[in-house]
Amino acid sequence: MSAAFKIEPGRTGAPRIDSSRLPDSSKALSAEKIVSFDLVSKTFDGGSSETGFAALSNVNLDIEKGSTTAIIGRSGAGKSTLIRMVNGLEKPSRGRVLVDGTDVATLDETQLRTLRRSIGMIFQHFNLLASRTVFDNVALPLEITGLPRHEIVARVAPLLDLVGLADKRDRYPSEISGGQKQRVGIARALATNPKLLLSDEATSALDPETTQAVLDLLRRINRELGLTILLITHEMEVVKRVADRVAVIDAGTIVESGATYDVFSAPQHATTKALLSGLPGYRLPPEIAQQLKPAPSASSHAVLRLSAAAQSAESGLSASLFSRLGAGHALLSGFVDEIGGRPLASFIVKIPASTAQTEKLQAELSPLGVNHEVLGYVD
Repeated sequence: MSAAFKIEPGRTGAPRIDSSRLPDSSKALSAEKIVSFDLVSKTFDGGSSETGFAALSNVNLDIEKGSTTAIIGRSGAGKSTLIRMVNGLEKPSRGRVLVDGTDVATLDETQLRTLRRSIGMIFQHFNLLASRTVFDNVALPLEITGLPRHEIVARVAPLLDLVGLADKRDRYPSEISGGQKQRVGIARALATNPKLLLSDEATSALDPETTQAVLDLLRRINRELGLTILLITHEMEVVKRVADRVAVIDAGTIVESGATYDVFSAPQHATTKALLSGLPGYRLPPEIAQQLKPAPSASSHAVLRLSAAAQSAESGLSASLFSRLGAGHALLSGFVDEIGGRPLASFIVKIPASTAQTEKLQAELSPLGVNHEVLGYVD
């Protein structure tokens, strides 16, 4: 597009083209909260913790305005229940879900409809109407609000341009690819000028190349339009590419949260480490993984994961680092990746497992900005 497409969150009507008022993506995120989960618990099938299933337990989490925040966890961890509370599809058994300071559970049906028009949502399986064209699928939420046809046309056409589907406006869902269907879903979610975009496993039905294209689009929407995105996923590749903040949920509880770079470079909770274990830079060589033991023996080696800002590694840190590991070390794998928009270097090494050496190494690495984690021991 030759000019930026500007969305005014929470308003309907025709969009304006204004390239001079785009948010500066280099600025720090505002600390203003758009969503807050305040000691939220949810129990199904019985209404109490004694008789029902506790899907969520005392969740405290703030979503900053303008951020892209990912909630990650295994299947059944409570991700979908949590995100459905934002637009009132589920209500907490205890606690509060606040959107722009308003307790969602206190809203009546009319107020809920108003709230939902300010919250867009994209789905795993697209949820397009087969009998409507691409244009008419995007137009549907505007038709429901009673917007005049000429305003609908003025609104939908730039949205189709934004998602790269202007030439597909008269096609039906059966005539376009999965990635294009998801782009239609994104355009439809943006139709009512939302202040918040929810994504429920939106890329898990797509192939890797199409997933990357959709993630690039979401990142562009966040950066250029300043739209807050809250997404749930179990795909770590999705999180590291698009999210600037992440919360890890396990058995209905947030076990770790923070900036994506910080969580990925130095994961603290066992669930986070398990979720990251399949990524390059976190994945152990198979022959090492099979031998790994939780405790050392007299002749064993410690297997460590070391991580640091890639710029530091490239500026001579790696040479300094490996000189500190001593003559008995071995480099098992190394990888440089981009996490939350920042490069991270990760090394997996093994060293003799003496307590003195590992303690000395830890003392030397910390001032260098190197995170270090003992993964286990091998003979």
